Amino acid sequence: MGFFKKGSKKDKSKHSKVNLNNEQEKQPQSDPLSLDLKENIQKVKQTLGSSDDIIIREIRIGKKKTIEAGIIYTDGLIDCDSVQNFIMESLMLDLPQTEAEEVNLEDFLLQLKETVLTVVEISDVSDYNSLFDSLLTCHVILLFEGIAKGFAIGMRGAKERSISEPTTENAIRGPREALTENIRTNTALIRRKINNPNLWVETKKIGKETKTAVSFMYIKGIVNDKIVDEVRNRLDRINIDSILESGYIEELIQDKTYTPFPTIYNSERPDVIAAYLLEGRVAIFIDGTPFVLTVPALFVEFLHAPDDYYNRSDITTLIRFLRYIGLFVALLGPSLYIAITTFHQEMLPTPLLINLAAQREGVPFPAFIEAVTMEVTFEILRESGLRLPKAVGQAVSVVGTLVIGTAAVDAGIVSAAMVIVVSITAISSFIVSSYQLSIAIRMLRFPFMALAASFGLFGIIVGLIALTLHLCSLRSFGVPYMAPFAPFILDDQKDAIFRLPRWALFARPRLISQKNIKREDTPSPKPKS
Repeated sequence: MGFFKKGSKKDKSKHSKVNLNNEQEKQPQSDPLSLDLKENIQKVKQTLGSSDDIIIREIRIGKKKTIEAGIIYTDGLIDCDSVQNFIMESLMLDLPQTEAEEVNLEDFLLQLKETVLTVVEISDVSDYNSLFDSLLTCHVILLFEGIAKGFAIGMRGAKERSISEPTTENAIRGPREALTENIRTNTALIRRKINNPNLWVETKKIGKETKTAVSFMYIKGIVNDKIVDEVRNRLDRINIDSILESGYIEELIQDKTYTPFPTIYNSERPDVIAAYLLEGRVAIFIDGTPFVLTVPALFVEFLHAPDDYYNRSDITTLIRFLRYIGLFVALLGPSLYIAITTFHQEMLPTPLLINLAAQREGVPFPAFIEAVTMEVTFEILRESGLRLPKAVGQAVSVVGTLVIGTAAVDAGIVSAAMVIVVSITAISSFIVSSYQLSIAIRMLRFPFMALAASFGLFGIIVGLIALTLHLCSLRSFGVPYMAPFAPFILDDQKDAIFRLPRWALFARPRLISQKNIKREDTPSPKPKS
């Protein structure tokens, strides 16, 4: 099927540009630590500008208190009680009463690491780069006089948002937990749902300034290894100064940039991410954001919702039909009204045509101007409702729409029928479960309105053909975006528009996993009625 062929040479060059001198910048040369403790501490102060949140404490340890040590950590990122209980007391009170000063310092450090420091996460630090990376990522640095090596001790204590309900993916039925901004909390939530040793995680640091932790997760034995390699390669090619949200990664690794349609899926629900992993996809976690990316993504996925798999199949199928109808209404509602009332009045019943003509008798603008005015007004109200505080945002959007619509009809600027069409179109756009796809539909609505005003139904048909060709040209990490419709895969139709009963969903999507296709060794028999 031609895996991982980019849409054009331009796409290849886009991914290759970020590779310039990337390895050299990711692994710069670093000076080793000094044997002099005070020199190391001075280097830390100088590099960090003597910042007030960098805490430095010099102590003496050993039987005769002749070994000088330094403890360095970032206030706010570290649990200070743990520093007191597990480092300070261990070094100053619980250190074995031996002539530590008379032994080799290397052996003394090994003794500290193996028998004294009662911590789980501890690693060696031998250069300034690793020292600063650890110091600024929730580690306590422990340095000693006379040896160019120290310890980085993990003691995370930063305040984090607790696990709460999803805010962007509301569900009637299903788990009520959402991902958080902590990358390790998120991976742990997925492991709670998939208790499988083949669930592998790889982590990279991306961003020259932020050094953001980015992990990608997959199930070995189910995922297509080519997709994993492609994800790894695209992440390695990123050369940027900062990664603050998953949207940064999404733009840098997507197949084609010039399309309004999303080719990478994102979710804040652990159950959704776990379900996609079990289908053979790769999940990409970014520290600092609750939204996780999954690849490859198909067009049909953006019309599915978590509730689809927690309700009965017949209910789910009906709701999916409503979503597809809402999708076409949201895309073509105003344009069909413009085309029919402007060019094809013979398609309307005579009483309705007379009624519409009477409404438009005092309107000074053509239907296209009416529609554009009302659509732009509604988009402004919708966007302002999102940005305003929640207490007043919904009230402003609802009241504003009612007041402006009624006032516009009374003033004779627009017809009542146009207000109804725009309202139904706006409501239909909310039925699309994915916010990203909803934005794409809202963007394409205006070109279709222009085509309808210029050429009528013929222009709408030409626009639909061009849109279909564009969708069929898209790929997401080598997988055709419109699968299982184009190419048509009969076996995968069981979970596209329809959703067959659970006992019939025994196979994974063929173009995604390509191995370990069957969820069961044999399909489960149909339950007896």
